[in-house]
Amino acid sequence: MTTTVAAYAAPAAKAPLERTTIERREVGEFDVLIDIKYAGICHSDIHQAREGWGEAIFPMVPGHEIAGVVEAVGSGVTKFVVGDKVGVGCMVDSCRECENCRAGLEQYCQKGNVQTYNGIGKDGLPTYGGYAQKIVVDEAFTLRIPDGIALDEAAPLLCAGITTYSPLKHWNAGPGKKVAVVGLGGLGHMGVKLAHALGAEVTVLSQSLRKREDGLKLGADHYYATSDEATFKELAGTFDLILSTVSAPLNLDAYLSLLKTDGAFVNVGAPEEPVALNLFSVIAGRKTLAGSGIGGIRETQEMLDFCAEHGLGAEIELIRADQINEAYERVLASDVRYRFVIDTATI
Repeated sequence: MTTTVAAYAAPAAKAPLERTTIERREVGEFDVLIDIKYAGICHSDIHQAREGWGEAIFPMVPGHEIAGVVEAVGSGVTKFVVGDKVGVGCMVDSCRECENCRAGLEQYCQKGNVQTYNGIGKDGLPTYGGYAQKIVVDEAFTLRIPDGIALDEAAPLLCAGITTYSPLKHWNAGPGKKVAVVGLGGLGHMGVKLAHALGAEVTVLSQSLRKREDGLKLGADHYYATSDEATFKELAGTFDLILSTVSAPLNLDAYLSLLKTDGAFVNVGAPEEPVALNLFSVIAGRKTLAGSGIGGIRETQEMLDFCAEHGLGAEIELIRADQINEAYERVLASDVRYRFVIDTATI
């Protein structure tokens, strides 16, 4: 039988989130019932709840940074037992058959993965995310949270952590590499921590020097203000990899000028507006302009284990559920250091 749980949902586009109830499906043979303890607030939640990325499904229960404890398992579950600490990220299923899924790249499922919220499950029903008391997820899309990472600090790793870890690994960030992270927000602060732990020389490129002290504490070696035109002259041709975590449109030509020959500028932030580009910015220097999504399930587990090994968690501000709407406005004002996390016991 289904389970009725309390949740916070946006009833319509741009409407304030409000407390409601939703139905979670019956625990199937390979399902895990998770008692959600914490849910991170990602800028993606705001984009989707306000239809910034296009038409969405309402009512919407956002939340794809989920950390909790296994409450029940289906008869066929072999990976988890009751009491395990687990997480759920941005997807809860995929076709599992295409070339990408077979390669562990479920995030790029050729038939489209099933998003944790604002998606349609294989049962044809809308998916609801982590701003809720409980969730039912197939064990194949459930992650184990290792000991050594507090659950509240682990929640943002399920999006902010893997979204930055995946491109850093793919573009070989490590010793001898110069990596710049654009923006020191929810994604950016994890990008700095992870790039530093991987052994790269890390530079933060931020609009101002306001968070310089924080950036250096998080592991950055250098910190520059992009509002200063001298920054682009001084750093021209410096970086092997630039990871852009911001959701505002940038002057791509200016940032591409900061790359070495064969360097890569990788977008993980997704602006709502189109951006312009002079193709000579990539032709001169054989540079790469790329994007990266989250990571597959295998890589996400690798990231969690890496964070546990290196003592990494997100920098968080814990809030009550009735502060969600206020938190959204503060995210838009860049007034959070560095990730809001909802204590779901307050829903």
